[in-house]
Amino acid sequence: MEYPDAIRALIDHFMRFPGIGKKTAERYAFYVIDRFDKDDVIGFMEALHRVSEDIVPCQTCGNLTDKPVCSICEDTNRDRRKILVVEESKDVLVVEKTGTYDGLYHVLGGAIAPSEGVGPEDLRIRALLERLKDEAHQEVILALNLSEEGETTALYINRLLQKTDLLVTRIAYGLPAGGNLSYADDMTLFKALEGRKKY
Repeated sequence: MEYPDAIRALIDHFMRFPGIGKKTAERYAFYVIDRFDKDDVIGFMEALHRVSEDIVPCQTCGNLTDKPVCSICEDTNRDRRKILVVEESKDVLVVEKTGTYDGLYHVLGGAIAPSEGVGPEDLRIRALLERLKDEAHQEVILALNLSEEGETTALYINRLLQKTDLLVTRIAYGLPAGGNLSYADDMTLFKALEGRKKY
């Protein structure tokens, strides 16, 4: 049996989410059809529209925000000597939830992955180097995922910064190889930050 075009289109959209196969996408589609009333559907559409229209990368750090410069970059109480480099904006939220880091961030927008056609020029590495010309910055903390791509990116950035006076550190991990920063609990992340070492 073939689904009507509208249902098939909805399933196709859900299948664009990472880790969502056809069965799960079908379940989500029928949940929307069976359980969402008109107001729910309108609210969902408005939320998607607002995200696409209002959310942009911060001009300074690349974190997602609804203003030109995010609230973290604007916060004069943050320690401007430290910049924590992460792959994605969701990693900033994970670190912020711990309440243990008071410096600034830099979001790369991914990691170097030649097999997927992602090179250094596709990331916000040049923007990081520009920021680091500010003499206020003294330490760059590499908090990239403990994966082949994360390690490659960390090594690349470290090599670029070797001839500077900056202290380059890599957070210590209480995570298994291949684990993602986004899934770390608060204590694990706190210990990882606390145990960082010179790269």
